[in-house]
Amino acid sequence: MSRESTNQHQIIPHRKLGRSLEVSALGLGCMDFAWAYGPSTEVQHAVKVIRAAYERGVTFFDTAEVYGPFLSEEMVGEALAPIRDHVVIATKFGFEVDPATKQRRGLNSRPDYIKRVADACLKRLRTDRIDLFYQHRVDPNVPIEDVAGAVKNEYSVWTRDPEHEVLPTCEELGIGFVPWSPLGMGYLTATITPSTTFDPTSDLRVMFPRFTPEARRANQAVFELLQRVGRAKGATPGQVALAWLLAKKPWIVPIPGTTKLNHLEENLGALNVQLSAEDVKEIDDGFARIQVQGARAPEEIGKLHDVGANIGTSSTGGHGMSPLPPRPA
Repeated sequence: MSRESTNQHQIIPHRKLGRSLEVSALGLGCMDFAWAYGPSTEVQHAVKVIRAAYERGVTFFDTAEVYGPFLSEEMVGEALAPIRDHVVIATKFGFEVDPATKQRRGLNSRPDYIKRVADACLKRLRTDRIDLFYQHRVDPNVPIEDVAGAVKNEYSVWTRDPEHEVLPTCEELGIGFVPWSPLGMGYLTATITPSTTFDPTSDLRVMFPRFTPEARRANQAVFELLQRVGRAKGATPGQVALAWLLAKKPWIVPIPGTTKLNHLEENLGALNVQLSAEDVKEIDDGFARIQVQGARAPEEIGKLHDVGANIGTSSTGGHGMSPLPPRPA
């Protein structure tokens, strides 16, 4: 960690992503404002929450062209334009999206297409630069050597695939890691129960195997583990889940998303939760005894998420299904 961001509300430590990109230890994922977990948020409300995050010391904001599509980038651009030189913006390419109909037309990471996407992203973000440009999905038709950017993976207490190959590679090469969905799409907080209903027209979780009522009921043990550790720390399960990620490596920067100010405050409170090596071991050992029910994503999405897993070169953990395989001696 290096310098700190200070204001009247809070002091937030900073971390390095890679060798040079310095960001707040917790970022703000901006997908939720436009897509995925319900209807899109009203633009001015999104702007209010994004600026509130900045006022509380957050300097890292994550979005993507496909969130909306385009709407999340537009919201982030409007919110951060007045303070652009004080923040780090990440966005993503990888899908081919029709600019008129906003329909996806598959994957496209051809270098010439990436350049066109970058130009469009810059306009929506109201900026002259993109600080971090991810490849959202691997395009099997384009050699990875020809693709500019880096790949982002899901990583949380109940999705542990990156631990065996991705994280060691990041450490070896000095690459930062930004885990998507660090709160397990909301399951690792107190907001999802077996009786929670999801809007079938606007909430992605209706098609995720881990979010069937039966799976949510069976997976309560994961939530209860975090709750038990949090009770001793005066922390919520969601705060423990974020603190666990922060304790894993100094170059991991979670980006929990929210559309609510009270959830933003709760997430930032994770920075005050100090987990000892014994606490981390308790969580890891407890998780290893839990058989998580349901794959982390539907089969068709899983194929897009992890090309390496499909050809047998990565994700030894089986898309997050516990127990994890033993680490090499």
